[in-house]
Amino acid sequence: MQAAIAEALRRQREAGVTIYATWHSRHAAGVSQARDWLAQRITGALFALLTLVVLAKVLLTSGPLGYEGWAGIFAPQWMKALTFAVFIALAYHIWIGMRDIWMDYVKPAGIRLVLHVFTIVWLVACLGWAVQVLWRL
Repeated sequence: MQAAIAEALRRQREAGVTIYATWHSRHAAGVSQARDWLAQRITGALFALLTLVVLAKVLLTSGPLGYEGWAGIFAPQWMKALTFAVFIALAYHIWIGMRDIWMDYVKPAGIRLVLHVFTIVWLVACLGWAVQVLWRL
C-alpha cells in the first residue's frame, strides 16, 4: 500500500497536478442521514405502490363497495403480504421521523430515551394490530 501511494505521489509531482483523494466509511458524518433519506424515499415508493394497487382494484370493482367488497380486495394472501410490508415500511418511516424529532428537540437524555422506547413499543403494538386485522386473529 505504501509503495502504491509513493508511486502515485511521484507521478503527481512529475505531471505537475494535484491528486484529490477521499475515503468512505459507513461511520463518516452524513452517511447515516443519507441512509435515512434513502429509506424514507423507498418506503414512500412502497406507499405509492399499495395506493396504486388498491386504487386499481377499487376502480375495477363493479357495483357499490361495501364491507364485502373491501374484504374481497384484501382477501388474497399476496395483498395481505403487500399490505403488511407497507405497514412495516410505515413503521420504519415513522420511526425515522420521530427519532429525528426526539433527537432534535428533546435535550435531556433520560426523557429522550423514554420517548424512544415509547415510540418503539407503540410502533410494534401497531404492527401487532395490523397482523390481527389482516389475518383476522
